[in-house]
Amino acid sequence: MKIAIVQAALQQSQVAENFQTIQALMEEATTNQPDVIVLPELWNTSFLPEDVKERADEDGKVSRQFLSQFAKNYQVNVVGGSVANRRGDKLFNTAYIYNRKGQELAAYDKAHLFSPAKENGYFEAGEASVTFELDGVKCGIVTCYDLRFPEWVRALALADAQIVFAPAAWPEVRNLHWDTLGRARAIENQLFVVSANSRGPVNGDEEALYGGHSAIIDPWGAYVVTPDLQVGVKYGEVDLSVIEGIRSSINVFNDRRPDIYDV
Repeated sequence: MKIAIVQAALQQSQVAENFQTIQALMEEATTNQPDVIVLPELWNTSFLPEDVKERADEDGKVSRQFLSQFAKNYQVNVVGGSVANRRGDKLFNTAYIYNRKGQELAAYDKAHLFSPAKENGYFEAGEASVTFELDGVKCGIVTCYDLRFPEWVRALALADAQIVFAPAAWPEVRNLHWDTLGRARAIENQLFVVSANSRGPVNGDEEALYGGHSAIIDPWGAYVVTPDLQVGVKYGEVDLSVIEGIRSSINVFNDRRPDIYDV
């Protein structure tokens, strides 16, 4: 499965400009004929502008129409990062996923909200994990801070996910955590982690940057796509036989002890 990861520089609150940026990078990605295009977190508004509720997409309508039409036009699967999504008087950090026909396969509301940045003061937390199939491959998704909760990714692995997508707006100052967590989740769950992060100033502050380092990590913890700091599209291929190989030699799922713990 060929995957293209969009590592974009986004502008806070500048929704129209962000749509243009994302569309241009997605169109660039199609020249490499990927099976899946993956976007970063909150690509419509960037992360937590003060006016996020006003800038949010009502029921995700504009974002959903754009992603669906793009997937259909280019016959490519799209893991739509996430967008600020207003449902009634509540705000959600929602990821939408589309198949090659432009059909919406799943919607995931971020479950773990980043309290140090008061994300939980803006958004409502999601209540359920999500799995879906892309070209017959079982996949799951987590968003940014979710990656710090190993039990959340383990739940996806126990639901037979072979690839876990992780869109994010992760700061460069914590790139060591980002890199380590992605590799740890891949190793401990013996699956592929595909992470898509933003790159560029946080809230216009040139001294505070989103960390880039989007990657594809295999079940051994090795990089298929190596992290970097450059804005653009990153390409890599997932070889699912690697999962079969590691599980035949070190099958942690056979050796689990759910009789003595709940996870």
